[in-house]
Amino acid sequence: MEIIESGVLEEPRQFYSNENSKGFYQLDAWKKAHEFVLLVYEKTGRFPGEEKFGLTNQFRRAAVSIAANIAEGSGKNSTKDFIRYLIIARGSVEECQYYLILSKDLHYFSSDEFSHLKAILDSTGRLINGLIKFLQKKISNTK
Repeated sequence: MEIIESGVLEEPRQFYSNENSKGFYQLDAWKKAHEFVLLVYEKTGRFPGEEKFGLTNQFRRAAVSIAANIAEGSGKNSTKDFIRYLIIARGSVEECQYYLILSKDLHYFSSDEFSHLKAILDSTGRLINGLIKFLQKKISNTK
């Protein structure tokens, strides 16, 4: 299975088969989302203790949701289901955008940390959007 730069699959049919249960590992959108999750865990580990059950927890859960929804959606039996999970992942990207802003405004992130995390999150969002568009086109071409 070939992956192209936009995060979409060259041979999407193979990806949906039950024979390839770990196919999401090969998606650029998932790889970038996972990179973001790891950084969020690292950076939020330095948040004040009183944020442990507040912003730290919410930020981590939203970040994990991005990668988890890409992975879960990829294992569904239909392209429409996969798209639905990608849309949920895209919503989690937006949620994380807010948590980034809040963290910066609370002075939990430096400007450089904020910019670095934002760049990775923006890239993740673009890859998810590209994958959604690709899959929607695939559906419209089969009608």
